[in-house]
Amino acid sequence: MKTSQYYISTLREAPSEAVIASHKLMLRAGMTRKLANGLYTYLPLGLRSLNKVEKIIREEWDNIGALEFKPTVIQPGEIWKESGRWDTMGAQMLTPKNRAEQDMVVSPTAEEAYTATVRDGLTSYKQLPVNLYQINTKYRDEIRPRYGVMRGREFLMADAYTMNADDASLDESYNAYEKAYFRIFKRLGLKIIPVKADSGAMGGSGSEEFMVESPIGDDTLIICSKCGYAANVEKAACAPDVATGNDGKPQIKTDLPYEDVATPNVFSIADMEKFFNASPKTFIKALIYQAKNVGIDLSSDKYGKNFKLVKDPAGNHYPVAYFCVLIRADLDVNEAKLASALKASEVVLADDNEVLQYAGAPHGFVGPISAKVPLVVDYSVVTTADDGSFVSQMHDAITGAGKEGFHIKHVEPLRDFTPFLNADVRVVKEGDLCPNCGNPFHTTKGNELGHIFKLGQKYTKSMNVTCLDVNGKAMTPTMGCYGIGVDRTLASIIEEHHDDKGIIWTMSTAPFQVCIVPIKYDGQMKEVADKIYDELTRAGIEVLLDDRNERPGVKFADMELIGIPLRITVGDKSLPNVEFKPRDAAEAELIPAEKAAAKAEKFVRDALAELNAE
Repeated sequence: MKTSQYYISTLREAPSEAVIASHKLMLRAGMTRKLANGLYTYLPLGLRSLNKVEKIIREEWDNIGALEFKPTVIQPGEIWKESGRWDTMGAQMLTPKNRAEQDMVVSPTAEEAYTATVRDGLTSYKQLPVNLYQINTKYRDEIRPRYGVMRGREFLMADAYTMNADDASLDESYNAYEKAYFRIFKRLGLKIIPVKADSGAMGGSGSEEFMVESPIGDDTLIICSKCGYAANVEKAACAPDVATGNDGKPQIKTDLPYEDVATPNVFSIADMEKFFNASPKTFIKALIYQAKNVGIDLSSDKYGKNFKLVKDPAGNHYPVAYFCVLIRADLDVNEAKLASALKASEVVLADDNEVLQYAGAPHGFVGPISAKVPLVVDYSVVTTADDGSFVSQMHDAITGAGKEGFHIKHVEPLRDFTPFLNADVRVVKEGDLCPNCGNPFHTTKGNELGHIFKLGQKYTKSMNVTCLDVNGKAMTPTMGCYGIGVDRTLASIIEEHHDDKGIIWTMSTAPFQVCIVPIKYDGQMKEVADKIYDELTRAGIEVLLDDRNERPGVKFADMELIGIPLRITVGDKSLPNVEFKPRDAAEAELIPAEKAAAKAEKFVRDALAELNAE
């Protein structure tokens, strides 16, 4: 391709709103242009690179037996109501009506479309597993789109889905996709950190994220440098630490009954430390939370007599419920973990009026003994043994009395209160100990590029998917889901591979692999440039010949900004030699012009071979 036939639209400066490298460079290099907030058009150069990312994903998914399909972007609202996510996805889901006043969805993801599509043709276990993928446009009405295509409202997602006969088959599919992810990101030239993750609104029993380390990452990663444990902070667990008393020694069980202590103007943990002259590790913090779309069993006999909860019309969940969360006072509640434990779409701290209603006291005096709602107790207070019995982790504790102006002391968990639900809802921090090897954690920021889920029967059950098993009886399949953000992956390649001059594309994703820059496109320089161009084109190398009537400095600056991996410069002063300069090299090398095409072809193929190596 010659530049005279191509649309190249570079910028000297990026718009002021662009603050990260990939956003700046994609605009400056003419890869994208902003159409509206969170909406970006891909220009020809950017689309070539985007298509290469897609191609690598397709190749690796094809290699594990996945088949491509193409669901519609506009989906009927009915299938989202079947799955239960019509009410749980929230305001990010765009839900227009068609002219017949039917609810529609501009696809934010395709689990429902896949499930409904496969359901209509599935009759026997012999058809399983059904392994399909799609690379399609998605829309989520992000409240704060930012960083260009890194977090836009419209974006390209590669999503694969498997429907499996049983958990063993699902494990096989999940593991095959996990290996494919490592292959994909290696071929793209990205250093990936796989981490345990929260399944969030997707649901299911387990998931893993594929992260790239980034200072502007949305996620905090908890990492053990000794054994390799890595998890998103939303999911991370740590080794239990012993609750200690004021003397720094393990707490001792007390036989004293709990008793009220008047604590006027003592509201915060800091106030309690001063008043009781005690360590926060001796306090139990109690917080009232409102949870939405709760999926755990809250039948009246378990939930208590004070509140009769009613499920949604489909019987999938309780629209709203309240809980009292107990945690050691020096720790914080991880709301993502709490939502996961409750199988809730969202959890938020209750407001002042709700706290009074459900705890009988204002915030600061809430306690477990008089709370009118179920107790969710963190492992820092109580743990569950292998046999299912509860074990106290704290003794002789201090907590709120459930009435304004009072706390209680000598509290013994399990004697004075019993968990409704015992779960890990603690925020893990840097310095906490790895649950596998006991090494202290460190933290880093990361961006999620891919996520794989074991969905289980979340969608097949709610959407009534069945087929006949080997005995001719109806069975419900299980599912897996595997996604990669294509735009975000492209932007992350730039984040990881750039310098102060521009992008440094990996060979597998560069819009062109070689650029030829004649100082002037006439005379002998034109003849030599055309000859090298023709030889490389015949060899199947993607080459861009800069035949513009521009100053050499402009040409060089544009090619470095665009990030083409190899530049061959043809100048009258160096002929019969030409300059051979990899984009990331400090200096150019002079080589005979007649050897340039062969050397460039080898350079390209060697770079691709290294990326593609097992």
